[in-house]
This record gives sequence, C-alpha cells and structure tokens, in this order.
Amino acid sequence: MSTLTATAEEPRTTPTRPAYRVTGRRVLASEWAKLWSLRSTWITLGLGLLFLVAFGLISASHYRSGIGSDRPDRDFADATAVSLSLFGTNFAQLALGVLGVLVTAGEYSTGMIRSTLAAVPRRLPVLWSKAAVFGLVALAVGTLGGFVAFLIGSGIVSGTPAAMSLSHAGVLRSLLGAGLYLGLVGVIGTALGALLRSVAGGISVLVAALMLVPGLISLLPSSWQDDISPYLPSDAGESMFALTHDSTMLSPGAGLLVFLCWTALALGGAAYRLARTDA
Repeated sequence: MSTLTATAEEPRTTPTRPAYRVTGRRVLASEWAKLWSLRSTWITLGLGLLFLVAFGLISASHYRSGIGSDRPDRDFADATAVSLSLFGTNFAQLALGVLGVLVTAGEYSTGMIRSTLAAVPRRLPVLWSKAAVFGLVALAVGTLGGFVAFLIGSGIVSGTPAAMSLSHAGVLRSLLGAGLYLGLVGVIGTALGALLRSVAGGISVLVAALMLVPGLISLLPSSWQDDISPYLPSDAGESMFALTHDSTMLSPGAGLLVFLCWTALALGGAAYRLARTDA
C-alpha cells in the first residue's frame, strides 16, 4: 500500500515596493544635493568669498598707505579695522543674492521644478528647504569671509588709529552681523526667484532693492530721507554690522528686526504664489 504525500504549495507573494515617505529631512537632503551639483554654485560662492576678502584687504591697504601722507583720504578719516574689513560686503551681497535667485528661478527656466513638485506635492516644504539650505550656506560663507578679512586686515592696519582686535567691544557682533546679513540676503534672493520665476526679473528686483532704491531716496528732501532710509533693506542691514551708529541709523537689534520683516515679506509672497498657481 503506497502513501501519497501531498506537498503544500507555497502561496505566491508579489514583491512590494518599500514605502518612501516625504519628510522634511529628505527634502532638505534633496535640496542640499541639488545645490552642490551645480557648477555655478561653486563659482558664485567663490566669487562672493573673494569679493568680501579682496575688497576688505584692498581698503585696509589703501588706508595704511594714506597714513602720514600730506593729503589723507577723507573717506577713511573715521575708519576702523572692522569697517575696512567689511568694505566688500556690498559686493559679496550681489554674488550671494544672485545665486539665491538662481537656486529657485533656475529650476523654472529648465523645467526641473515640475519634477521637484511631483516628488513633493505639498510644495511649500520645497521653498522652506531651498531657503534654509542656501541661507545657511550663505551665512557660513559670509561669516568665514568676514573673519578672514578682519584677521588679515587688522594685521595690515596694526599700529594705526584704525587698529582693533577681536577682543574690542562690538567687533564680534559686527562680524557675526555681517555674516547673518549676507545669509538673509541669500534667503531673499531665493524667495524672489520663487516669486517672480524669472532669473532676470529676480536679479533686477534684488539689485533695485539693495542698490538703486537707496540712491533714489537720496534725491528726496532730507526730512523724508531721515524717516524712510533707516527702514530700507540695505540701510537696515548695514545697521546690523556697523560698529558705531549715529542718529540716522537703527540699532543693531532694530535693524535685524526690520531686515527679518523684509525677508518674511519676500518669503510670504513666494509661498503664496507657489501654493496658489501652477508651476
């Protein structure tokens, strides 16, 4: 008598895909990778650092060469090691602000923004991640450049009335304030790129806000200038890292608050358009 042994057939299982969730950390990692994959990032950040350090050292050398001359430069009469070292801030802000515009508007010009928003359907985390990643990078570059320019520049002006060290009152605050200002300029550039979705348009508005509008305000009556100028982005930002303040400038804390308001306004406009309109 034979015994048949039935073997139970194992049920077939279909392979399942691992479940990937869109998290804030992963969106940040994605934006970090995209930022450093572009050659323009390395070039523009290098230019921003070069402008900050080179112009700071040039102004320090110019001041040093004018010491003891028969006709000293009046523009450097009240100069300090901090003001000389941070002379290149106005040039560095253009490089970092333009790169901020490219971070967001560049994706609209290439059409890559569609893939980005398809991967992150909620949209707004993309804007926050881009602003946070590039803002921190710009902050690091600005702070590094400010300290390097000051450490070398203070050696150039050593023994002159402008000589200062890190232990002097207000020096650390000024250097950190310059780095924070440049970081926020990068965030504003990122917001303008997302708001206008045009590289040319974003750069134009950025340059106008930081450089052209203050020049136009100077054409107004002096009483109007005193009421308007301190609250412009450029003037409020300058009060963040200025070592000394006169009656026409805001205090460092007030300047930071005003500049944060400008930053929030740009980010708010970008967030509204990103959430309400198609890419």
